[in-house]
Amino acid sequence: MQARARAVVIGGGVVGVSTLYHLAKKGWTDSVLIERKELTSGSTWHAAGLLPLFNLSYSVGQLHKYSVRFYKELQAETGMNVGFSNVTNIRLAKTQDRLDEYRYYAGIAETIGVPVKFLTPEELKQVWPFCETDGILGALQHPEDGYIQPADLTQALAKGARDMGATIHRYTTVSAIERLASGEWKVVTDKGEIVCEHVISATGNFARRTGAMVGLEVPVIPVEHQYIVTEPHPAILERKRQGLPEMGVLRESDSGWYMREEAGGLILGPYEEGAPACYVDGPDAESEYELFQEDLERLEPYIETAFVRVPAFGEVGIKKVYNGAIAYTPDGSPIVGPAPGLKNFWLNEGHSFGITAAGGAGWQLAEWIVDGAPTVDMVGVDPRRFGPYATEGYLIEKNEEAYSNVFTMHYPDEERTAARPLKTSPSYDRQKALGGVFGSVYGWERANWFCPPGYSVPEAELDLGADVLLKHNHAPATEDGRIRERWSFRRSNYFPFVGEEVKAVSEGVGLLDMSPFAKAWISGPGAEAWLDGLLANRLPKLGRVALTHVLTEAGGVLSEFTVFRAAADRFYLVSAGGLEAIDHDFLQKNLPTDGNVRFQPATTAMGVLVLAGPRSREVLQKLTRADLSTKAFPWLSGKRISVGRANALALRVNFVGELGWELHHPIEMQNAIYDALMEAGAEFGIRPFGIRAMNAMALEKSYRQMGRELSIEYNAFASGLDRFVQPNKGAFIGRDAVVRAREAGLKQRFATLEVHGTTDRDARGSEPIYDASGRLVGRATQGGYGWRVGKSLALAMLEPALAEEGTRLRVRILGDLFDATVIGESPFDPENARLRG
Repeated sequence: MQARARAVVIGGGVVGVSTLYHLAKKGWTDSVLIERKELTSGSTWHAAGLLPLFNLSYSVGQLHKYSVRFYKELQAETGMNVGFSNVTNIRLAKTQDRLDEYRYYAGIAETIGVPVKFLTPEELKQVWPFCETDGILGALQHPEDGYIQPADLTQALAKGARDMGATIHRYTTVSAIERLASGEWKVVTDKGEIVCEHVISATGNFARRTGAMVGLEVPVIPVEHQYIVTEPHPAILERKRQGLPEMGVLRESDSGWYMREEAGGLILGPYEEGAPACYVDGPDAESEYELFQEDLERLEPYIETAFVRVPAFGEVGIKKVYNGAIAYTPDGSPIVGPAPGLKNFWLNEGHSFGITAAGGAGWQLAEWIVDGAPTVDMVGVDPRRFGPYATEGYLIEKNEEAYSNVFTMHYPDEERTAARPLKTSPSYDRQKALGGVFGSVYGWERANWFCPPGYSVPEAELDLGADVLLKHNHAPATEDGRIRERWSFRRSNYFPFVGEEVKAVSEGVGLLDMSPFAKAWISGPGAEAWLDGLLANRLPKLGRVALTHVLTEAGGVLSEFTVFRAAADRFYLVSAGGLEAIDHDFLQKNLPTDGNVRFQPATTAMGVLVLAGPRSREVLQKLTRADLSTKAFPWLSGKRISVGRANALALRVNFVGELGWELHHPIEMQNAIYDALMEAGAEFGIRPFGIRAMNAMALEKSYRQMGRELSIEYNAFASGLDRFVQPNKGAFIGRDAVVRAREAGLKQRFATLEVHGTTDRDARGSEPIYDASGRLVGRATQGGYGWRVGKSLALAMLEPALAEEGTRLRVRILGDLFDATVIGESPFDPENARLRG
């Protein structure tokens, strides 16, 4: 074994070997892979090999698209058959909600270049003659989809990597991973030691054990997955003798299973309720090609629906039942990217659909490692989207939930309930008593909206039909049995209540808990110079607030911070709660080593209450002697004030576009402040409001959000950040690239659209946008109803020439085309008179 390597990949499944291949493809041919047994001896060997392109994530969809195309190219490159069967993939729909899900996905697919086709029940019968179509409303087909032989694919990747000069060591066990004083890593194995610059963990079921070697608690725990292989069926064998094409992979989504042909028989793979987490402490050290005892009793409800849909499945015997471990994360998506707190240690773990994702994940991770950044926005799979709260007990509950929800409808407003509540602010119980309907971000509970007393969704609106196995369209009942929220791709039951909250804020005053904001103090004699070299905007003056961004070296947007300058050398940074680990990890990894800059996390120490609306000054003035007039306390400034018997750092800034303050306070004082504000505001009709009302008001101000309009994929000027990017202030990350891109001509441009004629739906994000000729010219990034302007709105990234005000376009929402017009930025209060008031 060589003593040194540029990078060491640990794990010889399809994900690890793909990572090695792509590192070598990027020129790192001195990279090494270490596998404790034989290649594919973990989860890869028992995978069914499906290649589902279907994914409601814009970024993950791009990874899957790359994989399917790449696997075909790999076969030609290596001369090895990867066993790709392009039989297509067909998803059945038994409800209108399911068809809405497919229509929404079809828009995403179009924007990333994945062809899809809708089938009528009659067309379905033609391509899947053994499928009974009773109760089927329609189906979605992926013409480029199918399945692949996982072992053949992995061996082809290995050959490709070796041909480029990379090395694979099989039957070699890693016993320790150590950080050297030089900053390099030492990987200790039973065959010797390797010193390297980068380590990539792709160890599947061993992920938590590998992470423990370097002090990481990796948020991955596997779940048991079973699938059934039948004996050959005479009718399928006859089709083969006649030379008829193999039928596509069939998915009855509303019954939670997939089915495909296998050696003249059929495979049935359900994703059942009750599948247990496994390998919590990792497999046995000698584990290889391991399976668990089957449990067909768990599968009975799913098998029964398969008998009805495909009677041929019940006409043959069972040949084999596979029950193997599949790695899962709390949200079902993999973790691909840098490990928090460790430089040059990378994770490519948690792949529940590893065969599909392996190609794309290896591609983007290699770009991230070699070039310093990926080219696809990877926030949705970044390991740091989870925080220290994702410990063993939490993971077991959430990963089992994620597994059982593989086939449930993934509504955009759905909030899953396992392992909740976990992190709550002190005012949680007060908000709950006022009707708060909560969601979760980064483990925190946040009120999405407030339900009127005694309200319940009519039972008829919840009915999905007796023959739908996965009855999943609403939040669980409250303690008194009421269902308060019905999820939908359209405007749902809570829509008018959100409108009432917006009205209360815009006409009077509202109170919002935003304690999950990520918060930190940056201080020290070098703080100003260091931050100035990171941030694209000028730092605020003493007592002032500024919106600032960290760019990538290529000029995209990596992070967004609100910065308050408390002293010459002390700054308070606030960013999105869901991105806390990503933002803080970036800051900490880039701290100077001379000790002149200090980082102090403050998220759990500081709560945040947002008081907003035209009467907010009157409410707050009742509780403080501080002068709150515009002259004494202007917009985008901050100061410490007393609020009743408590104290707070009051910042005159908010995300709703109204007069108001963010009150950042010691979290142990939150209830004292909350109660005082509610009491002082009673005469002005104060009411709590939630995240959905906040987002509706932010939309009316054309406020950009990370992961939507702000992304590493979009140049900062393309995202309309001209006011916040100051190339003339001095050097900062990405300055030269962002300027060069603007001079060369931007490829996209941010725009605000008014959508005409829609009465029951709004853009959610990723809807395709067309010009007058029907040509695809952009995509919506988010959308909704603007209550203060009375319009359906969408934010979008468009071809620059079409982003001019007045341009007429069309947007496809849930399959239907709606006219749209580019309008001016900030359709509500474009002069910011309300904010400045």
